Amino acid sequence: MRKLTFNGVIGGVLIAALVATALLSLIWTPYDPMRLSFTARLAAPSSAHWLGTDDFGRDVLSRIMVGARASVWIGTLTVAFSMVCGTAIGLISGYARGWLDGTIMAVNNALLAFPGILLALGLLAVLGANQYGIILALGIAYTPSMARVVRGATLSLREREFIEASKVMGNGEFYTMARHILPNCIAPITVLATSMFGWAILSESALSFLGLGVPPPAPTWGNMLAAGRPFIEQAVWLGLFPGLCIALTLLGINLLGDALRDRLDPRMRGLR
Repeated sequence: MRKLTFNGVIGGVLIAALVATALLSLIWTPYDPMRLSFTARLAAPSSAHWLGTDDFGRDVLSRIMVGARASVWIGTLTVAFSMVCGTAIGLISGYARGWLDGTIMAVNNALLAFPGILLALGLLAVLGANQYGIILALGIAYTPSMARVVRGATLSLREREFIEASKVMGNGEFYTMARHILPNCIAPITVLATSMFGWAILSESALSFLGLGVPPPAPTWGNMLAAGRPFIEQAVWLGLFPGLCIALTLLGINLLGDALRDRLDPRMRGLR
């Protein structure tokens, strides 16, 4: 249990650092992340530029800070979209059952058959490459996973005695779902949402790397990796630092997600 607690603390610290960096970039960065300086092109890390500069002389640290803000914003809105839509679909499908459940799950399973990143690529081809197009595309891609988890929990809960008691008392179906079933689904929703935040950040970085994310010159970790690829031999820091930020963020999310799962999963109570 100590190891799990330690992992949760490390994950929380990494995520807190990500959020703090994103918030700090709203009010301060060492340099203007868009300012060009051709006299400082491909400058190595130094006291003037802690993480060096890129091929246009822009400060890498400033651009990474703004990229963190983009990652947090896109990840948060993607997860919020998926949680709202997936929870509503899962509750209705699991509680109604019958033909409605069969129809919803048939569509849901068809969407699950596509990898999330592939489905997002197809949607972005229609929506266009922009920040809100990414949020909508990733949100739609991850909604089926949330719906499936919530449906499974709802199917189990709807047979419990307190649900029958709510019906006997004359409570409506939507009241029963909102008052009695939804609160008991919070634990699996929280665990999945934490993992989904990591998926969203990784997918956004992948889409930006492929040129389908936030269009340049706005910095994101993914398009910084793509821009630094031609200079990997002479300016390794252009790819190293954005890649390290992505890796540490995903590590923090995974550690925090594991800790939350162990904390919220009733099967772990015996270990505590």
